[in-house]
Amino acid sequence: MIQPEKFYQALANEDITFFAGVPDSLLKNLCAYITDHTDPRNNIIAANEGGAVGLAAGYHLATGKIPAVYMQNSGEGNVVNPLMSLTDKDVYHMPLLLIIGWRGEPGVHDEPQHVKQGKVTLPLLDAMGIEHTTLSADENEAEQQVRHAAERMRETGEAYALVIRKGTFADYKLINTVADESQLTREKAIQMVAEAMDSRAAAVSTTGKISRELFEYRAGSGQGHERDFLTVGSMGHASQIALGIALSQPDRNIYCFDGDGAVLMHMGALAITGSMQPANFYHILFNNGVHDSVGGQPTVGYKVDLPEVAAACGYKTVLSVDNADDLSDVLADLTDNDAPLFLEIKVKKGARADLGRPTTTPVENKEALMDFLKR
Repeated sequence: MIQPEKFYQALANEDITFFAGVPDSLLKNLCAYITDHTDPRNNIIAANEGGAVGLAAGYHLATGKIPAVYMQNSGEGNVVNPLMSLTDKDVYHMPLLLIIGWRGEPGVHDEPQHVKQGKVTLPLLDAMGIEHTTLSADENEAEQQVRHAAERMRETGEAYALVIRKGTFADYKLINTVADESQLTREKAIQMVAEAMDSRAAAVSTTGKISRELFEYRAGSGQGHERDFLTVGSMGHASQIALGIALSQPDRNIYCFDGDGAVLMHMGALAITGSMQPANFYHILFNNGVHDSVGGQPTVGYKVDLPEVAAACGYKTVLSVDNADDLSDVLADLTDNDAPLFLEIKVKKGARADLGRPTTTPVENKEALMDFLKR
């Protein structure tokens, strides 16, 4: 394994000291070290990976130096456009180092949403003409790979990718954490909202621990899972899946269980929902100010008034609570309010250590929901 400090220093030795990206579970120890040891102006946790490439391009324009962009391989989809139409040699010709966590690596067990992305991670880099290598877990070899990557970027002026396998980085615990603004756990808040839904209502939950906690609530209370679409991938798109259902079934209440990182990743979705004015749409934001599923790296969820953003986008009712008593009061007559409705629930960071994962396959989940929506 590589100590994050050693890799960080190897980058610094090549004058790579600016970082932007979206945290990843395979990179969480490295990202935590970067967060604790880099000026915040030189480590920007972006709304999405494409935005991180834009930040990196701006840094290069201003300094002439090589920036680094970190991401999970699922984020490759968000960077194709800026890599091809901004930094590519046929356009503005800019170097940047991509640090990509390889979820779903062929031959390594992973969750279903990562399998296809794992298969195409390297071919997609090849298709974009981006030179790449898989980082060695040996510190000395990894240092040589970083040196080679820097040399290639200086020679060619093009992007270079380091692909990171599971278990490459040794443990490092984040020191600079975000203070909780609530003592209400997300799991408890999810249970309270789910219990308040009427029997015909359906929910679309975002990727990560929100879907896992919703699944466990249903299982623990002896309920089926047919009312919930668990968006195990596609971060940032849950609200638009929910909107598509809501517009197609206007006589059924549709809930979106969302997270602050996911809302921020594709915040334009709020404007589309507001513009469509679905009177049966209930957007529930569980806001803990961090990317909880990938190491607790901070978002700007606590720094942005997301209910006011939703109001400006056309949501008819916006609410915010930070404790169980107020949440209970709001839920008692939630659907009496005009919709589309946006409810922010501030919750504390973290989850149970023994939190499980859905035991149904994505296809089983889809088919059960579609059957439910026919009723």
